[in-house]
Amino acid sequence: MLPAESIATILMQNFIQSTIQTINEMKNAINWFEIPVRDFDRAKKFYETIFGSEMQLMEMDGMKSAFFPADLENGIGGCIIQGDGYEPSVKGSLIYLNGGEDLSVPLSKIEAAGGKIILPKTAIGENGFMAYFNDTEGNKVGLHSMK
Repeated sequence: MLPAESIATILMQNFIQSTIQTINEMKNAINWFEIPVRDFDRAKKFYETIFGSEMQLMEMDGMKSAFFPADLENGIGGCIIQGDGYEPSVKGSLIYLNGGEDLSVPLSKIEAAGGKIILPKTAIGENGFMAYFNDTEGNKVGLHSMK
């Protein structure tokens, strides 16, 4: 019979191997995101302004959504959403949106569109650059780019 420490070690090794296998099978840890909004039209205009692209509208089951541009077959998509149970927040999970080739471009539009920059463009070594902003709805959101 194995001592309890050996059993625990074997179980932990099996768990780690299983987790690594699961991670290797997944292409992305995230496959969808939703950013809650209070004033849907204001939020839609804000995000369309900073990213320079139109968001597609969808209404269903008493909820209203507008979708960020995405290659849903090969990438990750998301939306802004208004409905029961959705509440904007600066606390909790932080989503980093794609800042394009250089996040300075969307970042330069944030305050004129009604948002507030809370962390300016900041170098993060070989991982590129990041910034944080509050959107018009009170959400804290990140931007990331390599340049």
